[in-house]
Amino acid sequence: MTVLIEAAVETLEGAILAEREGAGRLEVCGDLARGGITPGPGVLRVIRQAIEIPLMVMIRPRPGSFRFSPGECEAMLADVAHARRAGADGVVIGLLTARGGIDREWTARLVEAADPLPVTFHRAFDRTPDLEESLELLAGVGVCRVLTSGGMPTAMEGRDRLRRLQELGGGRIRILPGGGVRATNAAAIALTTGSGELHVGFPMDAPPGRIAEVAAALL
Repeated sequence: MTVLIEAAVETLEGAILAEREGAGRLEVCGDLARGGITPGPGVLRVIRQAIEIPLMVMIRPRPGSFRFSPGECEAMLADVAHARRAGADGVVIGLLTARGGIDREWTARLVEAADPLPVTFHRAFDRTPDLEESLELLAGVGVCRVLTSGGMPTAMEGRDRLRRLQELGGGRIRILPGGGVRATNAAAIALTTGSGELHVGFPMDAPPGRIAEVAAALL
């Protein structure tokens, strides 16, 4: 089984290195140390010019909780529009309600704003009280992919639940295992979950070779 590696990057240098080492898709973020936020327009522009593989763009106005004010949600709509104009191949979002469930209304509005680009819902998903119910909701509003560790600290720990979510998705919505994916466990996660994609963090302080090592482990 061929497994695509999505690398989360925050700099032009990191993006070029990740592509060179075998990443098949990038998630472009700012401030990965605090979970990732919307990247600056200049960073996105230079990465798009330098990179040939698909770019997913994080849409998140600030670090912290995933409950956003109406004004912050309006800002995210504007950021989705900018990402489309800048040549993004998709966007990454994650919005929760005060009770910790998926914010259906604003998720649906952001999916509509991104159309026809695919939308990934990030690991805010893992904080929801019922992952299976959340998956059904996201599939229903048109989200294409969910980045998740199966509700556990790492994808390796959550791999059995990830397999179950993959089965429930049934081709309607993809599961993207992420969280602690390394060369030492990538093959086991891919094999157990049956996912054709893995998400690997590649922040500024990551050592060169991380993506290449994961890619080699999946051969």
